[in-house]
Amino acid sequence: MGIGRAKEGFSVFGMLNKCVTPMGKRLLRAWFLRPIIDIDVINNRLNTITFFLCCEEVMSALRETLKSVRDVPHMLQKFNSPSSFCTSSDWTTFLKCICSLLHINKIFEVGISEHLAIKLQHMNIDLIGKANSSITAELDYVSDLVVGVIDVQRGKEKGYETVVKEGLCDELDELRMVYEGLPDFLEQVSDNENASLPFSFGCRIAPLVVYVHQIGYLMCFFDEKISDALLAGLPDYEFAFSDEGEERRFFYHTQKTRELDNLLGDIYHKILDMERAIIRDLVCRVLQFLPQLTKAVNFAAELDCILSLAIVARQNNYVRPILTEDSILEIHNGRHALQEMTVDTFVPNDIKIRDAGRINIITGPNYSGKSIYIKQVALIVFLAHIGSFVPADSAIVGLTDRIFCAMGSKSMTTEQSTFMIDLHQVGTMLRHATSRSLCLLDEFGKGTLTEDGIGLLGGTISHFANYDPPPKVLLSTHLTEIFTENYLPQSEHIKCYTMSVLNPDGQTSNEDIIFLYRLVPGQALLSFGLHCAWLAGVPNEVVQRADSVLGDIHSKKPARRVTSEKLTATDKQYQDAVTKLMAIDTQKDDLNSFFQELFPSEL
Repeated sequence: MGIGRAKEGFSVFGMLNKCVTPMGKRLLRAWFLRPIIDIDVINNRLNTITFFLCCEEVMSALRETLKSVRDVPHMLQKFNSPSSFCTSSDWTTFLKCICSLLHINKIFEVGISEHLAIKLQHMNIDLIGKANSSITAELDYVSDLVVGVIDVQRGKEKGYETVVKEGLCDELDELRMVYEGLPDFLEQVSDNENASLPFSFGCRIAPLVVYVHQIGYLMCFFDEKISDALLAGLPDYEFAFSDEGEERRFFYHTQKTRELDNLLGDIYHKILDMERAIIRDLVCRVLQFLPQLTKAVNFAAELDCILSLAIVARQNNYVRPILTEDSILEIHNGRHALQEMTVDTFVPNDIKIRDAGRINIITGPNYSGKSIYIKQVALIVFLAHIGSFVPADSAIVGLTDRIFCAMGSKSMTTEQSTFMIDLHQVGTMLRHATSRSLCLLDEFGKGTLTEDGIGLLGGTISHFANYDPPPKVLLSTHLTEIFTENYLPQSEHIKCYTMSVLNPDGQTSNEDIIFLYRLVPGQALLSFGLHCAWLAGVPNEVVQRADSVLGDIHSKKPARRVTSEKLTATDKQYQDAVTKLMAIDTQKDDLNSFFQELFPSEL
């Protein structure tokens, strides 16, 4: 679905990450890794999202501007590195970034009308003031400083990498003038050198004096090398090297090229060294404003995160949660942020946890949505604590200090069984959960003997029930024996729910069973596992046999043996053999003849 990077896969972060700047993406990831319980900070984020949802034009303009903002501190670190060379495109990006940061203030000044300004004041959001304090006049000075030194178009115009403006350094301008006039000058020198040669070459290209970077000036002959006999008549010629590429070239040092080496030297790298010195001085001056630049970039990153969350809230019809200091949780028509994107119709569900009913035991068939339900509640609580809108019609979320999960997950690198991982997770949960915690247990106790699982599950629920008050607990299970055998304590904190199912005939394997995915009060004693097997494509003969065995178990009868024509014939053969064996007289009859007659094909 194009959500998130490839290694992230289909994730909540990938779905909410609509950031357009690298700093915004890093900051949003940090928000996900470190949710907060500071209600003022959370409400400030929620207020800002609410404001931007009221002015989509401003939001669109800001996002378009933020696309040009880059990580300025990282760029300056690169500029300041001795081993790096700043190209014209680097400086173009830097200047565009500074201009975009300054343009953010312009958008707030021009785009926010008087009505929106009153709304900001009413919501207690000092967005314009924060922008002005973060993006200060020092950025204008930095921009002017760079523009006064750097000419980003010069390299394209001159055909070589040069970025320092003309008129800034007379010595540099003189060197560049010499370098730019070097081709014409070397052409004249080549004509003079060719005229002084005591022989002529029948080459298609006349010998030339060329300038090779970092090597110097050389006389270049094409196609063929000067013979030793001719070279003996040219005492000032010394062979340097050859290039045996598509166009064969042979290079020589001459008296004239040596004079040019002494006169001009490696002029191109002289220019580069001088430009680097000027640019290094510029970078040092810009680095004096690093705190102001960092503050501006951090503001842009936070703004990018807020706009990303606002975009997702608008696209997916999320609502603003109400955060409260009370340890409660009320969600009306909550949805799973990811699951609703993969199905045609998603059935929302409610949850209401106050002083009573803090331990919710959820039963129901397989495939009925129990795990999705408890995960969606946790996701809504989590998103509320990063300052995001949530997938629900309304949500009141009490501040939650921890979300504990025992969901049966297993890492391939963990040298433990799934059941042992569950035990560790539940143990941590029981030791550290508080009344403000949210605890999720999905099918805890299923990885061992049923009796052991029932005991562990019942003990865990009893432990939670003894808290005053207990944490908010969502527990899904198929171990319905905890209800029938009275393993649970009598407590107002325990409430039972089930996922409703439409079963017209009251059968466990009926193909007309419809999962309604709606949470209702009550208990479910049937799992409809056979129906789930049929939905999963298990062969009909397997499902039918399972139905037969299940019926015998419920009737407390021995399971009937599977019969077939082949098995029936074999059984009759064995019965006849036993009858004849019982009638044989071992003293008179021949046993070999008896067995040969009984099993002729096996002897």
